Amino acid sequence: MISADRLTKRFGDHTVVDSLTFEVEKGEILGFLGPNAAGKTTTMKMLTCYFPPSDGTARIAGFDVVEDSLQVRRKIGFLPENVPLYPEMTVREYLEFAAAAKSVPHADRRQAVTRALDCCNLGEVESQLIGTISRGFRQRVGLGQAIINTPPVLILDEPTVGLDPAQIRDIRELIKELGKTSTIILSTHILPEVSLTCNRVVILHKGQIREVDTPENLTAKLQTVNTVRLQVRGPREEVQAALGQVQGVHNVTRLEEPGSEGGLFRVQVPRGLDLRGDLSRLIVQKGWDLLELHSEGISLEDIFLNVVQREVETNQGGEAA
Repeated sequence: MISADRLTKRFGDHTVVDSLTFEVEKGEILGFLGPNAAGKTTTMKMLTCYFPPSDGTARIAGFDVVEDSLQVRRKIGFLPENVPLYPEMTVREYLEFAAAAKSVPHADRRQAVTRALDCCNLGEVESQLIGTISRGFRQRVGLGQAIINTPPVLILDEPTVGLDPAQIRDIRELIKELGKTSTIILSTHILPEVSLTCNRVVILHKGQIREVDTPENLTAKLQTVNTVRLQVRGPREEVQAALGQVQGVHNVTRLEEPGSEGGLFRVQVPRGLDLRGDLSRLIVQKGWDLLELHSEGISLEDIFLNVVQREVETNQGGEAA
């Protein structure tokens, strides 16, 4: 549904996006993950025909973004980071305007607007001026205009930026629902959003792709240790020292968490080695109380930092050579 082949964008002598090659299958939600200035927004603007690539090609639903840009625009819905809304319009008026601008047939516009209002849960504010509604509702209006023409492809740039936790949850659920009928590229620098929403992840850094895979496969590929979290009621320094003596333990870190009962510890062991039984038996034998014990998985934040740190070390090695 979406394909990019060596997609590149330069502004003068500065390369912002450098030879990106990837595909997004029909019905897939792909996450663009990376820090600010990683090239996420620039890539999306090339895919949505805001400006042409300097090199390489991209196709949406079989249409080239340069040679068939009008057809591409008909196939996509785009939510930019800064949603272009008209504050003097009501929500319904704006969606009617968006439907006309996107050439939704006149006979179908009322139904299209009603669908967008329902899908984005905008019914309670449809008669309000956009300038008077909350940031969360304005983001929903932006999504409403993106889906007003029922596009097969949605490209969403930082859809939850600036929202509170409740609004982020609502937008996340809406995106997952939209993913049932549309192919979606979702850009974010908020790491948990990707793991909770996307089927696959593209990690971008300095305009280049560093990893492409599912969150699960990235975890399996980059996780080198297993981590066990324990909460133990006992003398903390003695507990930490004893845990460190268990055969196979790499490292024991004492965590500080205000208000917690007993000591909190994070124990790292080699990947594939399960020492939970050994750790729990030790605590019981010492006469201490085991209040909590569970395995912790590697997070997308850990994965991203792993990828970036690996690149830094490689570059430093090259400079030293």
